[in-house]
Amino acid sequence: MIKVLIVDDSETAQQFLLHIFSLDPDMEVVGIAKDGSEVLALVRDKHPDVITMDIHMQKMNGFEATRIIMENQPTPIVIVSASTSATEVESTFKALDAGALAIVLRPPGLLHPSHQSSVQELISTVKLMSEIKVVRRISNLSKSNHAMLLNTPITEVEKRIKVIVIGASTGGPPVLHKIMSLLPSDFPVPVLIVQHIAEGFINGFVEWMSKASGFPLHVAEHGQKVLPGNGYIAPDKFQMGISKDMRIILSKAPPLNGIRPSVDYLFLSAAESFGAKSLGVLLTGMGKDGASGLKTLKDCGAVTIAQDKNSSIVHGMPGEAIRLDAASFILTPDDISAALINFTNDQPRTTI
Repeated sequence: MIKVLIVDDSETAQQFLLHIFSLDPDMEVVGIAKDGSEVLALVRDKHPDVITMDIHMQKMNGFEATRIIMENQPTPIVIVSASTSATEVESTFKALDAGALAIVLRPPGLLHPSHQSSVQELISTVKLMSEIKVVRRISNLSKSNHAMLLNTPITEVEKRIKVIVIGASTGGPPVLHKIMSLLPSDFPVPVLIVQHIAEGFINGFVEWMSKASGFPLHVAEHGQKVLPGNGYIAPDKFQMGISKDMRIILSKAPPLNGIRPSVDYLFLSAAESFGAKSLGVLLTGMGKDGASGLKTLKDCGAVTIAQDKNSSIVHGMPGEAIRLDAASFILTPDDISAALINFTNDQPRTTI
C-alpha cells in the first residue's frame, strides 16, 4: 500500500482527495493536515510514502511546509494546486525549488467532463512520485561564483553554436532555474526548452522562471524569431522545433514517447536544422524522452550534455542518454552553466 498524507486547509478539498484516493486499492490515506504547521509531526508519526500539498493555506503555506519537510524529514511531495493563474503560482514553483517533485491541478468536480482524466493523472503522479528516494535539502545554498565557473576546464569547439536545446522533466524546474540564473545577461545564443509539466501551468512557470532566474524566458509562439540571450519554452499540447532561419515551429505532430511537447522532437529538429552547431542538454526526469534525440545530436557533431546522477532528482532521462553513449559530457547543474558559457564565449554579443 502507498501511504498518502493529505495537506489542505479546506475541509471540502480534504474530503474530495480522500474520496479520490480511497477508490484506488493500492493507496491508503494515513493522515490529513489542515495546514503546514501540523504536517511535520504527522510525517514523523505516520511515515507517509508521499504527501499531497496545497499551496495557499492560512497558518503556513505549502512552500514553507515543503521547505521544512525537506530539511527535516525528506518525503516525496506532490503539489496539488487549485489554480493555474500565472499571478498566483509563484509559491507553487518556489515549493518545487524547495524540493517538491511535481505539480498537479486539483481535479474538477464529478460532473466536469475532464473529472475522470484529471483523477487518473493525479493518482498516477502520486504513485510515481512515491517511488522516488528524496534526500535532505539545505536552504539558502549560495550560488557558485561566475569566475570559478568560467575556469572550469571545458574543451573548445571549432564551430560556433547557433542554438541551445534543453529537455527536463521531474525535478527540472529548480535545475533550470540554477542553470539559467548563472548565464550572463549578454549570453549570445537563444535557448529552447521543453519542460514536462502539468497542463495549464506553463504560463506561471515561465513567469516564475524569468523573475527568479533573471534570464528572459517566453512561452514559445509559432513563427517567432528567436533572439540571443532569450529562452523559449514549449507550450502545452504542441511539439516545438526550430527552423534554419531561427524561427519557432509549433505543430500538432503526434506525441513521441507518449509525450507532447517532447524533448526528442526538439532535439531532432535542432539536429536537422543546425547539426554540429547545436548544443543539447538533457536534465533530470523520469522515462527516456530526449535520450535518442541527444544521441542524434551527438552523431551529427553537436556538443551534448547529460546531468550527472548525484544531482538528478530522477536520473531516468539523462541515465538513458548516458547508456546510449549520447552525452559528450556528464555534468552538475553548475558545470552545465559553465559549459554553456565556455562553448559560446567567443561568439559576438549581437542580436541575430
